[in-house]
Amino acid sequence: MEQKNSTQRLEFLLVGFSEDPGLQSIIFWLFLTMYLVTVIGNLLITLAITSDPLLHVPMYFFLSNLSLSDVCLTTTTIPKLLTNIQTRRRFVSYAACITQMHFFILFAGLENFLLTVMAYDRFVAICHPLHYTVIMNPRLCVLMVLASWAVSVLHSLLQCFMVLRLSFCSDLEIPHFFCELNQIVQLACSDTFPNDMVMYFTSVLLGGGPLAAILYSYSKIVSSIRAISSARGKYKAFSTCASHLSVVSLFYCTILGVYLSAATTHSSHPSGAASVMYSVVTPMLNPFIYSLRNRDIQRALRRCL
Repeated sequence: MEQKNSTQRLEFLLVGFSEDPGLQSIIFWLFLTMYLVTVIGNLLITLAITSDPLLHVPMYFFLSNLSLSDVCLTTTTIPKLLTNIQTRRRFVSYAACITQMHFFILFAGLENFLLTVMAYDRFVAICHPLHYTVIMNPRLCVLMVLASWAVSVLHSLLQCFMVLRLSFCSDLEIPHFFCELNQIVQLACSDTFPNDMVMYFTSVLLGGGPLAAILYSYSKIVSSIRAISSARGKYKAFSTCASHLSVVSLFYCTILGVYLSAATTHSSHPSGAASVMYSVVTPMLNPFIYSLRNRDIQRALRRCL
C-alpha cells in the first residue's frame, strides 16, 4: 500500500530537446506543423480510400489502417510535447507517463504488424496473381488486422505490467520528449533484470519476426519479378510495391539508427532526437510516399477535394 501511494505521487521530468527559450519557440512551431501535416495527410488518405469504391481492395484496406495508426501514434506524443512547451511545465505524473508509454508501444507495434501484413499482400499479388482474390479474401484481411491489434495490445499491456512492479526513487529525469519504455526502466531503483529480459525477448520476437517475414516476402517478390520476360511487366510489378518498400525502409532504418546511436554514444539525448524520425517524420511522410506515385490515390483525393 505504501509503494502504491508513493507511485501515485511520483512525477517524471521530460527533458525534451532544449531549455533555450528561443529554440523552444522554433521547436513548438516545427512540431505543430509536422503534427498537422501528419493528421491531415493520413486522414485524407483514409477518407479517399473509404469514399472510393474502386479502392475497396486489400492493399488499400491495409493502407487505411496504417494511416489511422500513424495518426494515433503521433497523437500519443506530440500534443503533450506542445502543451509542455506552452505551459513551460515539463513534469508528467506517474499514471500519465504509464498511459502514454502504453499507447505508444501499442501503435508502434501495430504499425510494425501492418507493414508485415502489407508485405504479405504484395507477395500474394505478385507471386500468386491468379489466386490473389481467393487468398486475400475479406475475411482473411479483417482477421489479419484484428490479430495485429490483439498482439499489439497484449504486448503493450505486458510491458506496462512489468513497469508497474518497479519502484522509483529520486532523480526521475527522462532525457526524451515522451515517456519511452527503456528510459523509464533505467530510472527504477529496484531489480530491472526481468524487465530487460522481457524487452529483449519481445524485441527479437515481435520486432525481428515481422522484419524477417518482410525480407522473405520481398526475396520471393524479387525472384518473381526477375522471371518476368518483358521490361514493362517488370516495371509494373515493381511499381505496385515500391511505395510499401520505401515506407518499410524508412521505418526500420530509422529504428535501427536510434538503437545504434544510443549504443555508440552511451547517451540518451541523441537517441531522443533520432527517435523523432520513426515516431514523427515517418508517419508524416507516409501519405506523400503512397500518393505521389499512386494514380488511384491521386484520383480519389481529387474527388474528395
